[in-house]
Amino acid sequence: MNKECPECGEKIIGRADKKFCSDACRNAHNNALNKDSKNLIRNINNRLRKNYRILESLNPNGKTKTTKEKLVRLGFNFDFFTSTYTTKAGAVYFYLYDQGYLPLENDFYLIVQRKE
Repeated sequence: MNKECPECGEKIIGRADKKFCSDACRNAHNNALNKDSKNLIRNINNRLRKNYRILESLNPNGKTKTTKEKLVRLGFNFDFFTSTYTTKAGAVYFYLYDQGYLPLENDFYLIVQRKE
């Protein structure tokens, strides 16, 4: 049974269930499959990761206050967050995984870390 590599067309030698002739061909094939269709997801995940790092760097002790100007200067984008939490009083916290922020008056923000 002669199988050919779907990436380069070379003959596959080895296990019967082997699909590619080498790791390089396997990686090239999977990268080509995921390149365009996953670009939007990759960009959103990169934006979420950057926002998370900013909140985490400003909040080493689990709870702090900062200004909108400081967040914007660090590159924070308020359009990207993973979830929201509304308190009984109606305050809406925006979360990036376990790091959250609450808009306060006068462009101040309370940054909190959710405890599990």
